[in-house]
Amino acid sequence: MTYDAAINFLKQSDPILGQLIEQIGPCQLDAAQQHGDLFSSLSRAIIHQQLSTKAAASIYRRFLQLAPHQPFPTALDILNAQDELLRSVGLSRAKVLYLKDLAQKILDGLPTIVELEAMDDEAIIQTFTQVKGIGRWTVQMLLIFRLNRQDILPVDDLGVRAAIKKVYFLKELPDKHTVLRLGQKWKPYCTVASWYLWRSLEL
Repeated sequence: MTYDAAINFLKQSDPILGQLIEQIGPCQLDAAQQHGDLFSSLSRAIIHQQLSTKAAASIYRRFLQLAPHQPFPTALDILNAQDELLRSVGLSRAKVLYLKDLAQKILDGLPTIVELEAMDDEAIIQTFTQVKGIGRWTVQMLLIFRLNRQDILPVDDLGVRAAIKKVYFLKELPDKHTVLRLGQKWKPYCTVASWYLWRSLEL
């Protein structure tokens, strides 16, 4: 996938972001795209909620070992697993509850990845925020990293807010309205802008 159109647009519409793009180089968001079914994508997002990348990655690795003979635990595996077993990989009580609720709702018939392709972003957010423990941010991670949607701006993401503070020389972390206001310049390529903001934290 090529991001040339998005990059040219962002450089013209926001020179500050344009400088960051020059510094970081080509967008490699496609390399971060996830594969697998809905349960694997959403459970990964739930595990990452409110944790540092490093802590989440460590718990996620142990979570995958719950199903050593397949790429990922299934919804049925999680429903059948004892809470103590799930807690032993580092999941909080709340996240065990969320994963079980997600697993049950998937078995009850949440839309599949193929069905989601035909739905718009907001309809997908409305569908999945009915699952316990899944808010807008979690669904936005699904939209960005699994469904490859181009215009997602996760305004509640701490990384995005920290990057904006740093890149735009703000005195404090921007609130949601400040992020949305800035994001108007990035439409319809907010996802690519977000990717560059996340990368800026590694500079």
